Amino acid sequence: MCGIAGQVNFDKSPVSKVVLKKMTDALRHRGPDGEGHWIDENIGLGHRRLSIIDPSPLGSQPMESRDNRYILTYNGEIYNFKELRTKLEAKGYWFRSNTDSEVVLYSLAEWGSDALLKFNGMFALAFWDRKHKQLLLARDRYGIKPLYYYQDHKKLIFGSEQKAILEQPKFNQQINKKALLEYFTFQNIFTDQTLLEGIHLLQPGHYATLVLQKSHNRLKFTQYWDYHFREPGKPAAKEEYLEELDRLFKQAVNRQLVSDVEIGSYLSGGMDSGSITAIAASNFPYLKTFTCGFDLSSASGIELAFDERAKAEAMSAKFKTEHYEMVLKAGDMERCLSDLAWHLEEPRVGQSYPNFYAAKLASKFVKVVLSGAGGDELFGGYPWRYYRGATAKNFKQYIDDYYIYWHRLIPNKSISKVFSPIWEDVKDVWTRDIFENVFLNHANSLDNPEDFINHSLYFEAKTFLHGLFVVEDKLSMAHSLESRVPFMDNDLVDFAMKCPVSLKLNNLGEVLKLDENEFGNKTINYFHKTNDGKQILRDVMSTFIPQDISKSIKKGFSAPDASWFKGESIDFTRETIFNKNSKIFEFFDYNSVTNLVNEHLTGECNRRLLIWSLLNVEHWLREIAN
Repeated sequence: MCGIAGQVNFDKSPVSKVVLKKMTDALRHRGPDGEGHWIDENIGLGHRRLSIIDPSPLGSQPMESRDNRYILTYNGEIYNFKELRTKLEAKGYWFRSNTDSEVVLYSLAEWGSDALLKFNGMFALAFWDRKHKQLLLARDRYGIKPLYYYQDHKKLIFGSEQKAILEQPKFNQQINKKALLEYFTFQNIFTDQTLLEGIHLLQPGHYATLVLQKSHNRLKFTQYWDYHFREPGKPAAKEEYLEELDRLFKQAVNRQLVSDVEIGSYLSGGMDSGSITAIAASNFPYLKTFTCGFDLSSASGIELAFDERAKAEAMSAKFKTEHYEMVLKAGDMERCLSDLAWHLEEPRVGQSYPNFYAAKLASKFVKVVLSGAGGDELFGGYPWRYYRGATAKNFKQYIDDYYIYWHRLIPNKSISKVFSPIWEDVKDVWTRDIFENVFLNHANSLDNPEDFINHSLYFEAKTFLHGLFVVEDKLSMAHSLESRVPFMDNDLVDFAMKCPVSLKLNNLGEVLKLDENEFGNKTINYFHKTNDGKQILRDVMSTFIPQDISKSIKKGFSAPDASWFKGESIDFTRETIFNKNSKIFEFFDYNSVTNLVNEHLTGECNRRLLIWSLLNVEHWLREIAN
């Protein structure tokens, strides 16, 4: 796990080593164990190293092939690198190190971009072919590791984080107003845009090539993989699915235990992290585990269930782990917000500061931590979301229903008022089209409710899960910590995409009987948080963890901010959002924003996500202005 950076000058001017070093210095937190730079006239590659596998100097990067034709700078872990190495050795390749980096280098040399489909792991990389003057940039299937780039008519710059690109002399930092509108619609960015004009995020499952011998120096993008959730033509018996999931889950966790440094695991008190911990602990006695809990003395309602420390401690006792925990209070958000905004670079999904503290806790004891991310998105952990589109009569109705649900921050009717200071610059952005475009490559027929559910699973894996990965990467690497996600093992993902919806969701039949003329609030019965999702996963995990965990109602990793924003943090909230001099009001209308926030403070509406996003963006604007 590392940080990478690079530059290509199209005018053949030499790359400055001083600038390249500044780029990698900006990524030092991603790789405090070493740095490397490689420059050949107008191309330069840089690297910061976090030593995980073969920490010897033989694993240093950028890494050159023995014939000096190929150079690699790479961030990630390939868990099947030993199998690939065996195949390469059979072809006559000779290895100097025991790293996966060298396997990636020679895999790309042997198979070119086809090697990307052979990698089972997470990665972002740059690979230079000196003979053909060709650069390959690539990102893993699921977008676990980020890779940003900027290109104009003079140069191409790229890095693991935007801050590496910002080290370029005279880089003109302009706020991307259209991306800002996209974020405040979905609390996420679905396109390749970022909040800084001109900086893009290479999409998951894509690679980009640049051939310098051509007169027109532009990246050419290719999608090499995508999710495809679909119903099987002839489903197997349920017992066969259960047996296969049990085998693949154990295999996935065991694959990701490869390391030359100590590995720990998050233990939230939920099913996914608990099951991963159970398997990992069977391999490592006294595995270190980590939980963040919350001070609930001022919480109310459903937030009283947000602290899962008791469940985590019970599982720690069961699995005999060495357990550490941290209790977060309202003031902890305020204390970390500036640092968090700098590391996160731009907000994505959710309220991410608890993840920042969880990573900080784990990094005190280990270099690698296992995370349960992905289980919900692959196996249907959010049924109250999917059911909103399950009864659609056609694709258009499905998009209309689901699009409105994913308006997470600002109501559609308020968008033009909130953005009135910049409305002329963004009014041509059709966020419904952005939403619908997510489905361009998911060409399932829509013949039954299961097809609509599979569309929802596809959408959330492409957008919500990807946003979670961007956040997880930035906040773990802020503390020089590698976060691994066993649920995103290739074989396990392939299984999940072909698993019948009927084995994931238990209540679909009842939802389809929904009577629109029924008296009362129908959402109470169908659209609230339940233990309805992930049925097949729950059945398998019940062999690893206590049933009160495997059968529990789904809860996310969230602080009781709805209460805190009205209580202990109300002064902080008011000082930031009700301050007319705050930077957000260069883009937002003061009265419209404060009216929405007041709806939360008076208890009229829960706008905790909007408040968090406003606070986060304000501190981000302050950071980039410095």
